[in-house]
Amino acid sequence: MSSNVGLSTPRGSGTSGYVQRNLSHLRPRDNAAPYPKDFDTIKHRQRQPDKEILEHDRKREVEVKVFELRDRLEDEDVDEDEIEEQTSALRRKLLAENSPDKTSARGLKSHQVHELAKAKIEESEKLRKALGISPDYEEGSHWRKQEERLREANLERERE
Repeated sequence: MSSNVGLSTPRGSGTSGYVQRNLSHLRPRDNAAPYPKDFDTIKHRQRQPDKEILEHDRKREVEVKVFELRDRLEDEDVDEDEIEEQTSALRRKLLAENSPDKTSARGLKSHQVHELAKAKIEESEKLRKALGISPDYEEGSHWRKQEERLREANLERERE
């Protein structure tokens, strides 16, 4: 035994006397608050979707449908040239009609982060237009204007 840790002797204790450190012990961290306390510097930023990932997912959906058609045609023993012709026609049709502009959050799963972010931005933009909020509106600007008016009124009172 080293440095008086554990049993002086394991005899009669029903253990081997092997001492392990407590891995579930939580040591206090150096910094108590991992977040900044200045709330003015913290602004809500909406996550921007990655356009390349959105385009990749859109093309992947098209290719899945094309592969399903190819698989079905191969099971029906259709000629290879006819399969290529039908799959390329379907691919052109799906790429033309599957526009990247429209995104609905209803059919999306929680792992589709970029699609959800795009749908949220579109929803926020639609709500902003419906409420008549200007695009350059800054959150909390009303309170700043009100504080400025109060300061001006106080300065005028002091001058009198």
